[in-house]
Amino acid sequence: IVGLTIFLFFCLLPFRNHTYQLLSDPLRQQLPATSSMIATDVTATFMAPFKLNLFVALVLAMPFIIYQLWSFIRPALYEKERFLAVPLLAGSIALFYIGIAFAYFITLPAILHFFISVSPDTVAPMTDINSYLSFCLKLFLVFGITFEIPVATVMLILAHIVTIESLVTKRRYIIVGCFFIAMFVTPPDALSMLMLAVPMWLLFELGILLGRILLKKQTKTS
Repeated sequence: IVGLTIFLFFCLLPFRNHTYQLLSDPLRQQLPATSSMIATDVTATFMAPFKLNLFVALVLAMPFIIYQLWSFIRPALYEKERFLAVPLLAGSIALFYIGIAFAYFITLPAILHFFISVSPDTVAPMTDINSYLSFCLKLFLVFGITFEIPVATVMLILAHIVTIESLVTKRRYIIVGCFFIAMFVTPPDALSMLMLAVPMWLLFELGILLGRILLKKQTKTS
């Protein structure tokens, strides 16, 4: 895993500045013509693309990392469990990437537009490249992880840790919990909270739906 990540890191290293430009596109499109990104640290122009390059390498290595985890737990599973584990693992990888894409293409531009539009006319927004990188990486990780909700819900149902009926009964509390979690892990504005809490709720509903389908299949085959 470490070797693959290092290999990908060095393969991507020549493109690190271009990768950072892609990351900064949503912000630069929102900034006024008189504003630009700044570096408040001497090493920031080198370290920010370097850190982003490492993050991209880890994200690209994620399927291999999950496959290694699957290889570790596979011998302890029954044949039926192995059959279900493969699509669940594939789904978890896909959902992780979808979560990051959702954050980059939808959530990030909306949040940036909101914050820049409400800034006072006397203030010229100029974001430090390190601060912007930290903000984006946190956002990507939060969305990538929360988009795993359907997989986690299905696994809990199939493992009989929870029942679909209990989840349906407690739906209102789970929805409140989604907004509560979103309030703490997103920037302090209502738009960011909504853009995470609503997908979390919908993904939870998707998990219940998939759980119903898989339980019916299990009942038919048993």
